[in-house]
Amino acid sequence: MKRSDRHDEPATVVEPQISNRLLTIPNVICLVRLVGSFALVPIAWQGHNEVFLWCFIFLAMTDWIDGKLAILLNQRTVVGARLDSWADATLYAALLFGVVTLYGDTLQSELAWIAAALVTYLVSTATGFWKYKRWPSYHTRAAKTCWFLTAVAVIALFSEWAIWPLRVAAVAVTLTNIEAILITIISPAWRADVTSVYHAWRDSKTPGKPGQ
Repeated sequence: MKRSDRHDEPATVVEPQISNRLLTIPNVICLVRLVGSFALVPIAWQGHNEVFLWCFIFLAMTDWIDGKLAILLNQRTVVGARLDSWADATLYAALLFGVVTLYGDTLQSELAWIAAALVTYLVSTATGFWKYKRWPSYHTRAAKTCWFLTAVAVIALFSEWAIWPLRVAAVAVTLTNIEAILITIISPAWRADVTSVYHAWRDSKTPGKPGQ
């Protein structure tokens, strides 16, 4: 009996569908975060610590909500992945401005930790533009963990509870940015929503794996 060739065929890797739709609920939430992030700047400038904290927590929560809704409503889009990255970058730039403005004296001894996170992020973004001519939008598991650690660090700082959560968050962000750089180096084409550097490496070894 002739053996069926089907057993020799490689298994097909099925990825979640990512469309090019523009108007979706997650995208609207991203826009709220993007626009709201600019409002944090005058709030910090006026010295409203508590208002800044609550506004940041609200905007940070939208980052978690839009990702969950994109999956639950099957509304993952290429535009949404990019918009989410832009909104995140704007939010954390506003956060950096806010904490330096409101707690500059406290953060003087923490500049090395903050600088490591900031520099690796800039290198990660520059690497993406250099290779793909566009913003990296990986949204890795490590990045999601950093979202939580950063929120804890901000609450700890504003409540004057402790400074060490800031250091933990900075180290986590630095390592996550390094992972993003490795993903860019490994991936032959731009892709959105890459779980980890391992998944990027695995997919690069899969014949016919499309770039998003």
